[in-house]
Parts: sequence; C-alpha cells; structure tokens
Amino acid sequence: MDAARTEQVRRFNRTVTERVGVLHDHYLGLDRPIGEARLLWEIDEQGQDVRRLRERLGLDSGYVSRLLRSLEADGLVTVEPQPRDRRVRTVRLTYAGRAERAALDGRSDELASSLLELLNTAQRARLVAAMAEVDQLLTASTVTLHVVDPDHPDAQYCLRSYFHELHERFEAGFDPARSLLPDAGELRPPHGLFLVARLHGECVGCAGLKLPPGAPAEIKRMWVAPHTRGLGLGRRFLAELEARAARHGFGVLRLDTNTTLSTAIGLYHSYGFHEVAAFNDEPYAHHWFEKQITTAPSA
Repeated sequence: MDAARTEQVRRFNRTVTERVGVLHDHYLGLDRPIGEARLLWEIDEQGQDVRRLRERLGLDSGYVSRLLRSLEADGLVTVEPQPRDRRVRTVRLTYAGRAERAALDGRSDELASSLLELLNTAQRARLVAAMAEVDQLLTASTVTLHVVDPDHPDAQYCLRSYFHELHERFEAGFDPARSLLPDAGELRPPHGLFLVARLHGECVGCAGLKLPPGAPAEIKRMWVAPHTRGLGLGRRFLAELEARAARHGFGVLRLDTNTTLSTAIGLYHSYGFHEVAAFNDEPYAHHWFEKQITTAPSA
C-alpha cells in the first residue's frame, strides 16, 4: 500500500476522533463512553437481537456483554432470552434508556451543527459531500464475501430476493421453473462455488460460478440488494469470480442476461466482456457475454 495514502488515512482518523469527541470517557458531555452510547443508538423500539447487534457493530461477544452489563446496571436496558430459544437474547430499552438515547440524539445534532457552523456556505457543501462519499466508500470496504453451500439459508434468501426482483422487473414476470437454473451440485466444489456478500451480518448479494470440465467458466445468479447498489459490489463479484476461475485454470468466463437489466449490461461491457452468439437456451436471456481471462500460474 502507498505510504502517503496510508498516512493520509491515519491523519484523517486522528482528526475525526479528536473532532467528534471519542477520546473522552464522557461522550457528548454525558456520563457514558462512546461504546455504550453507540450501543444505545442501535437498539430500536422493538428491541434488538444481541447477536445481530454484535454483527452490526463488528464487536466480539465478550466486549458487547460487558457493555450490556453496564447499561443494564444503570437501568437503561433489559436483556432477556427468547422463550422459544434461550440461546438467543434480546435487548430492549427501558424508559430511562429511551430518555438517555433521546438526550444523546440531541447532543449529537448539536455536535454535527458545530462542525459546520464555522464554515462558509461553499465549505459546508464540500464537507457534507465529502462525508457522504467517505461514508459510501467505508461502507463498501465493510462488505465481506463468503463461499457458502447453495442450500445455505443465506444463499436461499439471496436467490429468493433475486427471483422476486426479476419477477417484478421482467415484463412477463419470472418463473424459476422455466429458467436454466444450475443444480446445487454445479455450484459446489469442485464443480463450482456460490458467494454470498454480507454487510454488518446482513445478506446483500450473491453470485455463483460454474466450473464445468471442458467448457468455459460461467457466472450465474449474480444479484446485489437494491439498497447497496453504488458500493461497487457487482464489480467486486466479477473480479472475485474471475480470479477464482483463473486459479482453476479457466481461460474464458461467460454469462447471459436479460435486456431489462441495462445497468448490469453496462457493467459487463465496462469490465471487459464482449457480446457473443447464444451459447445456451436460457428463455430469459437476450444477451450472451464472454471474457478472455489470464490463467493463474498456480493452476
């Protein structure tokens, strides 16, 4: 990594931590460190699953347990096991917890305003725009990719979401029974793989890769959740699948798509795919693409 860029990131981190007050034990002037305050913000009115809370904040279970014990001792939250599965715990705000979260919200608004008030109009616009871009890029860097079995609940959730979106977008709807869906075995090693993308523990995308002997590698069922589009996840899927196909010795990567998916078509063109003649009988496909890839030396 470039040393100058690394130093710029560190300088930015130092400036932000100093400016927003996270160096103090009494965050926003209240008798609470930022860890406990952040936890309060994440607990909605219906309560929150403790495991989901850990995933959302990227914290280990021991640290979250200590924070919750402190908040519980102060009468701000209750933590109770669910009746159907006592291994699953739910945390809820008490009346005092809701009052303190409201106070934190007010102080946070004041802090945000103070960051802008000494700037002129043009500077404020620049800072807010820069913050939006930093937020988007940092969110993109938080997304993780995992190889899972295509029958895994997360994979099935993504596929159901994908099929539902296609049904809504295609003029004649989408029926999975009519599509050339790969068998689950075609997306398991050694015949292929299935990737699921997660953001703070939430499934936000998927993509399959077929690795058939004697034929090009093929991308299947690539989907990105609408609310995470713009994070570059589609391009990241393509890069990851290309690298994996290359490591398995494949020199050609291909895919098919529907004309309705114009944004995806634009992505494939920009990523180096070129349109070719139909190579399958997929009833929902209007375009077929291929890309020559470089076989990894270790293959």
